[in-house]
Amino acid sequence: MPDAPSIRTALGGFSDYELIDSGRRCKLERFGPVTVIRGEPKAWWEPVLPSREWDRAQAVHDEDSGWDLRPGCPRQWPLRDGPLTFLARLSDTSKHLGIFPEQSPHWRAIREAAAPGARLLNLFGYTGAATLAAAAAGWQPTHVDASKPAVAWARENQAASGLAEKPVRWIVEDAMKYVRREIKRGSRYDGILLDPPAFGRGPDGGIWKVERQLPELLDLCRQALTDTPRLLILTTYNIEASALMLRNLLSDLMDPFGGHIEAGELALSHTAAPTRLIPLSIYAKWSFSPTHS
Repeated sequence: MPDAPSIRTALGGFSDYELIDSGRRCKLERFGPVTVIRGEPKAWWEPVLPSREWDRAQAVHDEDSGWDLRPGCPRQWPLRDGPLTFLARLSDTSKHLGIFPEQSPHWRAIREAAAPGARLLNLFGYTGAATLAAAAAGWQPTHVDASKPAVAWARENQAASGLAEKPVRWIVEDAMKYVRREIKRGSRYDGILLDPPAFGRGPDGGIWKVERQLPELLDLCRQALTDTPRLLILTTYNIEASALMLRNLLSDLMDPFGGHIEAGELALSHTAAPTRLIPLSIYAKWSFSPTHS
């Protein structure tokens, strides 16, 4: 029998972030100078640290009532990762702070695959961490997200990172519609990132369901690639999917290009228990290899 493909664990994180502890469906985290507690459905286990350590958090998120802040806790502050600066923000509508630390392995992959003048399409780009990593590395990125506030936040991150002069295209639009239009225009990309939600709505109210529409979107992405692509990364936070499923999708899609496929989980380690890992997303990555012709 052939060897089964290996499934990797890619550890994320950056200097201004720390996963201190997790358990009972919550995470205790540090974003720069601010410690927060947020819900995490995948943290089924018991915390390592005693409750008094958790009680020191400066901001606690509740799914029903939102954020509860201690006196003096800021609503917004900068986080740094090398040359990049991201604005963390406690919003009234979400537990997310504008950055997903587990995604940092993708930022490294983007830097490694960069080439002068190469074009990168970032679909469902949120607040722009991957887009700005690409811009700083020399890509010419196009950032697409259906949320106008998310794109505005991404542009703030661009200014905070000192990258205002970099050639970034910011697009507020449904990802599927945008890629279709790019294909009709004859516009092609050397790399594509996509991190689709399990469910969502576009600017015009159109409904997105990943299990129904992802295969079609991937086929469109294949048509939007150049003849000599460098990178394609697919990530999703979907408890019903698996890394093997994503690997199979990319294997079918990118087989004509040769190259290399890696699939696995994006995870974070804990300060309180370094050998304990929390899986947060699954991914599959196709990249150019020297055997590609």
